[in-house]
Formats: sequence, structure tokens, C-alpha cells
Amino acid sequence: MVVNLALILTVLTVFTGVVVAVNKFVWQRQDRYAKASQSRLTLVEYSQSFFPVLLFVLVIRSFVFEPFRIPSGSMEPTLLQGDFIFVKKYSYGLRLPVTETKVVETGSPERGDVVVFRLPKDPSTNYIKRVVGLPGDRVRYDKHRLTINGQLIEVEPPIDPRVRGGALHEEELFGRRHDINILVPEGRANGEYVVPDGHYFMMGDNRDNSTDSRYPEVGLIPETNLVGEAVRIWMHMDGLEWPDWKRIGQKIQ
Repeated sequence: MVVNLALILTVLTVFTGVVVAVNKFVWQRQDRYAKASQSRLTLVEYSQSFFPVLLFVLVIRSFVFEPFRIPSGSMEPTLLQGDFIFVKKYSYGLRLPVTETKVVETGSPERGDVVVFRLPKDPSTNYIKRVVGLPGDRVRYDKHRLTINGQLIEVEPPIDPRVRGGALHEEELFGRRHDINILVPEGRANGEYVVPDGHYFMMGDNRDNSTDSRYPEVGLIPETNLVGEAVRIWMHMDGLEWPDWKRIGQKIQ
């Protein structure tokens, strides 16, 4: 069972707000002539206490920042399983809670952004990947190397096919530098992809262990499915282990 926190928070905020409004403009006037019931007084008291808190949380979560937990290793070494991150909701437009309708345009993703998005085949599931291809791009991935619109993306140190096991490399994606993890021999499919208008091509930094836009279960991500840009790590805790204090506050590159 999937719990829709945005829907629950919105319903509670609206309900308590309506109670506060009705009490101010209707019930208080009626109470001049008749004594209010204890149950109604209790409802009003709780609503007046919770409404400002719920409204504040709803506004922050919907339009400013939302916390997420990294559930897998698909973004290693940039993000580790157990990282708790802040996602900037207003990076790619202000959207209404629940309906996700964009009401204000504020920007669009750039290559290299780390983005949370709703999975097209299951919008209740959130994924996090790096933006590699923009609308109109031709993206090719072959033998661990990215080519975008005919330009080979630089990787340091050069990939050595004789190396076994995992290896870290620094990739420069149109001026954005970040680490990637690869395996030799290759563990994931190669291919060439054309990004249509209004869509983005996403890849995990753990290139051979990431289900991303190279695979039909994810595919190309519509702009309407974007949630926001991942910007900071605010906690790392995996299972019952002690928090990894040195990761707290790190900027997501």
C-alpha cells in the first residue's frame, strides 16, 4: 500500500483551515445565543493549534524543499544508500501539491543536474538520477563512454579494459565535473537515443548498476514528472549503523 503524504497533508491542512474559518465567521456568532458543545470546542482547539503548523509544512514541502532518502546504490559514488537529501522543489517550476500542476515557471534542468523524478510507469515511485540528455539531444553510450550530439565526454583517468572490478573516474559533462563508478567488463547495455521535446535522458553515476533511461522500465522522463533538484545531504544512516557525520551538509555535485 502506497501512502500519499502530499494528499494526506493537503487534506488535513484544508480540513483544519475550514474549521478555523467556520469557527471565526459562524460558530462564534452563534455562541452568543447558545453554548457550544464540548466536542466542537475540542475540534476548534485542535484545529487552531495544528492549522498553522500543517500550512507551514505544506508550503515548505510543496514549493521549497522536500526530504528524500536514497534507497539504492545506483548513484554511487555521488550518493550512497542511506543518504538523506534535500530536494529543491522550485528549481524547475512551482507545482501545486497532489495534482503537480505547474503554476509558475522558474527554470529547466541542465546537463549534470541530479534530479528526483516520478517514474512514468508508476508515478507513486520516485527515482533519482543525473540529467545527461536535454530535449533534442542525441545520446550514445558505448563501452562506458558517453557521446552527446557527436561530442565525446571526457573521462579521467582513461578507462582501462584490463582492469577488473569497480573503478572511479571523473567525468566532465559540459563543464560539470562529477565522479562515476564503472565495471569492466561492462554490465549494462549500450545504445543510442534521441531525446524528444519535453523529455530528459537520465543516468545513474553507478553506470553498470543503474536502471535508468537506457531501459524501458524507466525510459525518457517527461518534464511533467520532474520533482526537483537534489542539492544537499543532511544525514547518512544505513540500517542500525551510526550516522556518517562527515557526509552531513555535503553539496551534491
